[in-house]
Amino acid sequence: MGSIKTKKAIAAHDHEQLPWEMIEEILSHVPPISLVRFRIVCKRWNALFNDNTFINIHKLTFQFILTTKSKIYSVSIDPNIKVRELTLDFPCEESDIKYLVDCNEFLLCYMDKATVVWNPWLKQSRWIKADDASKPSFRIDGIGYVNNNSVRVEERRYKTIRSYWTDHSRWKTQDFASNVWKKLELEPIHGDKSLEDKTDILLTRGGVSLNGNLYWIGFYDKTDPLYHLVNFNFSRERFFNVFCYLPCGIKNSLDALVLRVYKEDRLSLLKQCHVTKTIEIWVTKNKINIENGDDVVWMNFMTFSIPNFPSLVPDEFTDSQTSYFIDDKRLVLCSCDETGHPWIYVVEENKLIRKVQLDDVVDPWPLHCTYFPSLVPVP
Repeated sequence: MGSIKTKKAIAAHDHEQLPWEMIEEILSHVPPISLVRFRIVCKRWNALFNDNTFINIHKLTFQFILTTKSKIYSVSIDPNIKVRELTLDFPCEESDIKYLVDCNEFLLCYMDKATVVWNPWLKQSRWIKADDASKPSFRIDGIGYVNNNSVRVEERRYKTIRSYWTDHSRWKTQDFASNVWKKLELEPIHGDKSLEDKTDILLTRGGVSLNGNLYWIGFYDKTDPLYHLVNFNFSRERFFNVFCYLPCGIKNSLDALVLRVYKEDRLSLLKQCHVTKTIEIWVTKNKINIENGDDVVWMNFMTFSIPNFPSLVPDEFTDSQTSYFIDDKRLVLCSCDETGHPWIYVVEENKLIRKVQLDDVVDPWPLHCTYFPSLVPVP
């Protein structure tokens, strides 16, 4: 029945010739998962999927992606919390996924000897294999692209970067166009000359992807309150070891410190003290300029303390990091409790206004991340 209605709608369009601006407006309100089927209507409709403005409209709705030993889910909050089971579009058992990272338009599903770049809404995927896959210690740290604002999305030159758990000084990049791995001759740039002889430690595995570049939380000493951002520029293939300092560090390994993208061109930081359970949210005042970390100014966006609020790092041996999103003045978090069950928390005006356990997620300790349904094809 749906197919007949679609054909009638297309036929009506052919006869009546609605203004193109009206067609764009109508399609901009169609959910991404439903919009994909309209690519085949005509070349002009298909071209919308490569239009930067149209793509950005559909990046405004966030979701959480959770994967367990047996299933993978999307969780939307608009305004009700809806859990939907997804189907993997590549040959793999859900239990094979060891780590899940969101990288702009795509998800990185990390496994022992390979990683998959996946767009679940377009049902597209691509395998990334190491040139020496016999070594299980390699990891993909993120995806970026050569930053050229003059090119269209489908013309972006995407790259990935990887390192080794056993040796963080060994890094390689792969250009998606050639599938060739290239060893990086590291000449890191330090914002602070006094730190040039120190070894940088990354707090998280996957980098946060912003405008084609990757950012990690780094530190030189766990007792040092001045944590900083480490940046990798894919255009220059260079690290900036102290891109900027963070407004807060951690005093204990059970403190939570999580970096995320804010408003598409800025960064946000969540910190929770494991003793008081107080949560601070910081955001950068201006959009991030990759060439100058000295311009970064952090502002306190929200601070709240809620009685009996759980720890966002339930166990120092648990590889479960809080996912969160800032929606206007509302904070939405996804985190596991001490038993491994995932919960959604919604905070507004420093008050907890909603708390929901995700009963549909069947296995404990799911991997999870924030993701924006994307119309960008996997390169």
